[in-house]
Parts: sequence; C-alpha cells; structure tokens
Amino acid sequence: MGSTAKKKSGKKRLTKAERQRRKRNRIILITVEVFVLFLMLLALYVVSLYGKIDKTDISEEDIVINEGITKTETVDKEDITTNEISAGHMGGYRNVALFGVDSRDNSLGKGTRSDTIIVASINESTKEVKLVSVYRDTYLNLGNDSYGKANAAYAQGGPLQAINMLNMNLDLNITDYVTVGWAGVADTIDALGGVDIEVDEAEISHLNNYQVETSKSLGHDSFTKVTKTGMQTLNGIQAVSYCRIRYTAGDDFKRAERQQEVIQAILDKAKSGNISALNKAANTIFEEISTSLTLTECMDLLKDVASYSIGATGGFPNEQYRTTGSVGAASCVISTDISSDVTMLHQFLFGDISDYTPSSQVEAISGEVHSRTGR
Repeated sequence: MGSTAKKKSGKKRLTKAERQRRKRNRIILITVEVFVLFLMLLALYVVSLYGKIDKTDISEEDIVINEGITKTETVDKEDITTNEISAGHMGGYRNVALFGVDSRDNSLGKGTRSDTIIVASINESTKEVKLVSVYRDTYLNLGNDSYGKANAAYAQGGPLQAINMLNMNLDLNITDYVTVGWAGVADTIDALGGVDIEVDEAEISHLNNYQVETSKSLGHDSFTKVTKTGMQTLNGIQAVSYCRIRYTAGDDFKRAERQQEVIQAILDKAKSGNISALNKAANTIFEEISTSLTLTECMDLLKDVASYSIGATGGFPNEQYRTTGSVGAASCVISTDISSDVTMLHQFLFGDISDYTPSSQVEAISGEVHSRTGR
C-alpha cells in the first residue's frame, strides 16, 4: 500500500518498475477522481434527486462477516457476510464498497461484471478517505466458496455477493455499496459540453471503429468521426469510444490511462461548469447509480462533505505479494500470501492493528488459492 507517486519532472528515462508503478497509480487515480466527483454532485443534489437512484435494500442476515470480526457501530444491515474481528481497529471507520460496472442499458445489478472494485474507508473523525482498488482479475473466493476472478462475484450475485466476496477475502465489515454504470457517461459528457482530449495518430482509427458499436449500444443513429490529431473537444460517444481503445501500444494499461484522462477532463469541466450544465450532469449520474444507502445515511455521510479529503490510495493484491498467471484457461492476478496481504491492507487502512490477526476464513482462503494456483 502507499500514496500515489508524484509525477517526475524532466525527460529522464523511467525504469520498467517506475513505468509499471506509474501505470498502476494512474489506474488507482481513476477511482479517486470518480469518488470525488460522486461526492461533489451528491452533496449538491442528493435531496432533490434522490428519488432517481436505484435503491437496493441489503439485509444484515445475508451479509457475511468472518468469525472473529465484530460489526462496528456504523454497521447495521442484516444480510452481509462480515468476518468476526473485534471492533477495535475498525471502530470509527465506515467502509463502503464502490463498483463500476460495464453497463450499457442501465443494468446495475446481477448479470453485470464489475470492472472497477474499490474499498472506500472513511475515518469518521478526521474525514480522511482511503481507497483501495481490488484488481478485477484477482483470483479469490467469490463469496460462495467457489473461486475465480473477483469481478465475477458481482455478475453472479449482484452487489450482495460482491460485498460478501470483499468481506470474506479481506476480513472487512462492509454493509453498504454504491454502483455506477458507464452507459450514462456519454450523456454526462454531452451535458458538460464535451471534454478536451489529445488524440494521437495511432488512436483515430480505433476510436472511430469503437464509435460504430458504442453509438448503437447507446441508441444513437449516427456519430461524428474524429478526423484530426491533437487536443480537441470530444462529445460523449467519442469520449466513451476513446476510453475503450486497447489495441495500441500499452494494451489494457494504456486503456486505463485513457480512462483516467477522460475522468480528469470531466472533473475539469465540472469544476468550471455553470449550474445548468452541472444540474444536467447530476441528473444523468443519479440515474446511473445503485446504492444500499438511505437518504438519511447519505446525508449523515455527506453533511461535512467540505471536510473530506482523499488520503493515500493502494491496490490489492499489494505489489509485494502480487503475481500473474493462468488458472485453467483464465489469466489472473494472484496474491502469493493472502493472509500477509490482508494484514498489510488493514495496516494501510486502519493504522493500529495490534488487536488484529487474520481470521480462520482468510487463512483457509489463502491456503486454497495457493493450492489451486501453485503460487
């Protein structure tokens, strides 16, 4: 775990490790910016627009919490699996799951894979928010004692199973979630008047090719081709298509950089946008959100929104324990020591973990992943 590295100045050639670290930090930065944008718009419009949110009630009886993990005072749902760790080191923190799904038809529940999985841990005293991205291809227990890529949990059982997957593997006590679909991204960008993006020669043909499928999936009869390179204003369909490019140098890592670039551009427009544009964007975003939070919980969470700050960000598996490999026919991200990895995660999120040792459930998962992957 660690803070996002500062960008280095000058033209010094980066080492392979530095390039990989920079790519990873850019991916994590996407989650930070999405969360900040969500907080900004939620604080402004939650009262008037709450009725548009897809509200999902999660019963505490269905939530899995590993043996040894006790629910904290802020945990009051009845359906989520949470490991029984003493309340100690997680007391005073609110842990929320954030999911970004590949949804083109406003489907935000079961049947849709979560391409973004984030644990947002809020220190309720200092208002510092720490974010940890759980890499979508990480080989884990899917919350039902079957094993596979982490993003399959949401597809199999919606947000409830995805929460249980996080709690079981990471010894957390999450009971709430927020899910955002990407189908509304194009309309949000259009509501803001487009976003400024620099397009290079290698990207133009792929961008236009993706526009064909993107425009159809979003119900548009036509699209406008991008015909030049350089900095320019992209409309919603163009920007979404730009985010989807993965066939240039850098593959998926470069695609993540493009997504970060578009999110940053959205933030820039949102900060400088007028009230009318922000209202249109907020309406679009709220129609693309599913959550377990009640209006009262949203307001309690955000009543001091001006005091929130994004602290350190990290990823799971941690680089120290992370490797990749094939499991069956699937290419996965693998933690070589989940027990130690989870301990490091808790240290990163909660600081003092003198009362914490990994639960028997995490130890069992750690052994099973090792047995199944040979890592």
